[in-house]
Amino acid sequence: MREDFKSSACPDFEALLEDHLSGELGGPDAARLSEHLKSCDGCRTALEFAASSSRLLSLGEPIADPGPGFAHLVMARIREEQARAAEKSIWRPFVSLAWRFAAGAALAVIALVSYDVSNRPQRQSDLAMVSAIRSRDLISDPSAPPANRDETLMMMAEPDYGQH
Repeated sequence: MREDFKSSACPDFEALLEDHLSGELGGPDAARLSEHLKSCDGCRTALEFAASSSRLLSLGEPIADPGPGFAHLVMARIREEQARAAEKSIWRPFVSLAWRFAAGAALAVIALVSYDVSNRPQRQSDLAMVSAIRSRDLISDPSAPPANRDETLMMMAEPDYGQH
């Protein structure tokens, strides 16, 4: 049905129109519909349209059943068409580039982690050596008096200066 004719019928009588056309409407509903059709232009127009549509449908010849494999065949063709459409997608190069970027980033992370794991013992020994040098050269011996002006300034710059 066209939308303008469908909307012109009253909702209470729309289902009765189809039953009236098929000859299944009888009794009080038929009398009520015929009374309503006398006063409602929208329902009369909808009835005329439905009658002409059913006449057109009756002109056509019945079609034989396509068989049990029809749905399977149609769905297979739809899947093939979707696969072809996916191959022609504009996003395909971007997805490929994104996967390459992700693989490269993963390899970089693996390389950094393996470098960190292999150099951990060396760094720990380097840190121990640096802390030994710092403690020997930078921190003055609190029991010895400063030998020159630089040692005096270093002693005054220490955070615990004056708390002895």
